[in-house]
Amino acid sequence: MSDIKYLRPFKMYPAYRYGKATPWGGDSLARLFGRKLPSDKTGESLEVSALDKLSSTNVLCETLPKLIDRYGERFVGDYADKPFPLLLKLISARDRLSVQVHPDDAYAKKHENKLGKTEAWIILDAAENAEIVYGLSPGVTKDMLLNAFTQDTSKIPGLLRYVKVKKGDAFFMPSGAVHAIGAGITLYEIQQSSDVTYRFYDWDRIDAKGNKRKLHIDKALDVSDLSFAEYAVTPISLPLKNGMLEKLFSGEYFSTYRYTSCNRSPLPSFDSSFAMVTCIEEGELFWQQDSLPLNAGDTAFIPAKCYPLEFTGGHMLLSTP
Repeated sequence: MSDIKYLRPFKMYPAYRYGKATPWGGDSLARLFGRKLPSDKTGESLEVSALDKLSSTNVLCETLPKLIDRYGERFVGDYADKPFPLLLKLISARDRLSVQVHPDDAYAKKHENKLGKTEAWIILDAAENAEIVYGLSPGVTKDMLLNAFTQDTSKIPGLLRYVKVKKGDAFFMPSGAVHAIGAGITLYEIQQSSDVTYRFYDWDRIDAKGNKRKLHIDKALDVSDLSFAEYAVTPISLPLKNGMLEKLFSGEYFSTYRYTSCNRSPLPSFDSSFAMVTCIEEGELFWQQDSLPLNAGDTAFIPAKCYPLEFTGGHMLLSTP
């Protein structure tokens, strides 16, 4: 291990899910951020990921797990001897995604031997009248859902709760919340580092061979929180405060903050953990006599033992465990 006390922030390079893996994907990351994408159906840019075969890298193509092994506690703080806890994505949805629900840690551990999934979304771009599925309609019961699944799937859309979205809206999605990203939406997603998803409904779509996508009805019904829509805050929409750090989400699994119109605004210290910075507009991180310019759409990793940082730029999101 190097004897240098502090590590520098560095730009992350994403892994992509695209093509057949994301038939609903689009090209909005090219339009918004000038990305060169692997496909015009690129659904997910995994900005900070330690997932097997979908790990993000540094400029030298070294994977995130490799960097954690090399730098240990200075790199990820308290998570040096634990699984990497978070997954940060940018998602581009040309078409609506399937309706999904995620289990909590206990259920996922028992049935999948994996972490559960709590996540949050921040809308970066939305077509006019774009909407998401955010829970079930009030009064829906599991018997009603089961009847629709087994007797008449055309009834399922009528059991869902729809919410119109616009740029800047933010939504918290705990485990158990039935949800779906709608068409024409690009968003920032912060979540537990887990790939456990139970597909609830896929709008009766069929592929070129006439096949429907696999559903996970029994497990989805097991973990669905029917009361979620009754207590969900819709949406979190805060006024922009120039040069100030605004807290969007704070909970057991992650905290997410927003900076706007900053000029050398100091970032908080995260001595026991790491942080991730995503520039929605062009920005720059400064420390000592050095800096890291970031284009719109770029993500930087901030090690746990990092130099004190300042940020200049128009719009930035920061997430940390």
